[in-house]
Amino acid sequence: MEIKTDSNDGSLVLIKQGAEARVFESTFVGRRSIVKERFSKKYRHPSLDSKLTLKRLNAEARCMTKARRLAVSTPVLYAVDPILHTLTFEYVEGRSVKDILLEIGSSGDGSKQLKDIAMQIGVAIGKLHDGGLIHGDLTTSNMLVRSSTNELVLIDFGLSFTSTIPEDKAVDLYVLERALLSMHSSCGNVVSWFPLHLVCCKFFFFPFLSFPIRD
Repeated sequence: MEIKTDSNDGSLVLIKQGAEARVFESTFVGRRSIVKERFSKKYRHPSLDSKLTLKRLNAEARCMTKARRLAVSTPVLYAVDPILHTLTFEYVEGRSVKDILLEIGSSGDGSKQLKDIAMQIGVAIGKLHDGGLIHGDLTTSNMLVRSSTNELVLIDFGLSFTSTIPEDKAVDLYVLERALLSMHSSCGNVVSWFPLHLVCCKFFFFPFLSFPIRD
């Protein structure tokens, strides 16, 4: 549930809370922004907890930066605070792919938009994997479509890591396929629109994944 407060003065508006972090809306040097705070875990020793939290915070920042170097659109990272364990980055004006696909599925219309989104997802993941970066949480909730350009933006790199192992790439795709089939089956097989080069590894390492591929 969103906590509504005035964020014009830089105060925080809680948007979402998960198991590892809280996400707030705020402002940063006059710009609308998102603040992600990794909070401490009381069941861990304070010293160990601080080291692990900082390590994961820095890893997420590095992965976001690497993704942008690989020409994958992500929110612009504004600041990293190692004391408060927060990341501050650009607020992306747009809707989540989850909401868009649910709308398309309920209306039965929007095949052109669906194809465009699927192609953008495939291209983005292909760039990540070609560059040795695994997202780790490829769900439609972690993808936005920027309102001004209709450009796909990947968010939440909290579980991301670097790897060139084909099995890791295939698991990334498997997570996405399961998310699409469980949440967006009414849209048909969205994965079938993915570029062919993106999914080639799954035929060798994950034969139980069976979705048709369009050239």
